[in-house]
Amino acid sequence: MGKINAICISEKRGTAKKSVESAKFITEFGIFGDAHAGDWHRQVSFLGQSEIDAFKARGAQVNPGSFGENIIAEGFIFKNLPFGTRLRCGNVFFEITQIGKECHNHCAIYQQIGDCIMPREGVFARVLHGGTIKIGDNLELAEKIPLDAAIITMSDRSFYGIRDEDVSGDKCEEILSKSGYKIVFRTVLPDIKKFLTEKLIELADEGVGLIVTTGGTGFAIRDITPEATLEVCTRLAPGIPEAMRNFSMQITGRAMLSRAVAGIRKRSLIVNLPGSPKAVDECLNFILPQLQHGIEILRGETGNC
Repeated sequence: MGKINAICISEKRGTAKKSVESAKFITEFGIFGDAHAGDWHRQVSFLGQSEIDAFKARGAQVNPGSFGENIIAEGFIFKNLPFGTRLRCGNVFFEITQIGKECHNHCAIYQQIGDCIMPREGVFARVLHGGTIKIGDNLELAEKIPLDAAIITMSDRSFYGIRDEDVSGDKCEEILSKSGYKIVFRTVLPDIKKFLTEKLIELADEGVGLIVTTGGTGFAIRDITPEATLEVCTRLAPGIPEAMRNFSMQITGRAMLSRAVAGIRKRSLIVNLPGSPKAVDECLNFILPQLQHGIEILRGETGNC
């Protein structure tokens, strides 16, 4: 077990990082507001407090962020952790992707003392699951990310109070909770595409494993759930809605009218469910046993089929 002693960011590359009290970590991106975040393998950098203290004992004047590190933590010698090691700080999960780095342009610390510890002592990592970290939080070794889920009900009637109960959302929560998912978010939205796309992007940035929507998959003019889902997904998973329609066709021929889709954004699986509680019960119970394997593949916790 270790502890976060400093969090550092810089808004522009080539400028010194400054210490902040807390920071938001975005899945498959890095720290919000940090110039080194992005779609690559060195999203976040770590440096051990003991290595910094030993370097300061040699006469160097250093502050948090002087080596270009994002996180300073005590309790770990990061360079000794194998490639692929996972670290957890609250809801945020990291995976080490690189140990040390080549120093092409000697930093101010190197100019001052003729040495810099970041190239040999620092490590780099991807963000597997997002969240917020603050100074003083615990840092620990981790393995699997716990199963989590979000539920979004698309319904003008429920959103505007014409219908008080969200029975379909309740059914989703009941089934997912019984299957071991922690429900980390639930909401009701009107049938407005912009609202849904923004929420799906936000939840995928947090790294929520399974995001289910209920409602808005039919032929009504305001049924926009599939279109919003397609807009945010970077890869589709057509087998899931195909399986649901095939299963539902055995119950009612009207299942062919469902326009539900499923897809992937970052490390999140997004699945459109029907709007009726009965159909949610049937479809979600049918597909759920297979979805966990897909989520574990997304999170790098198991191999392909």
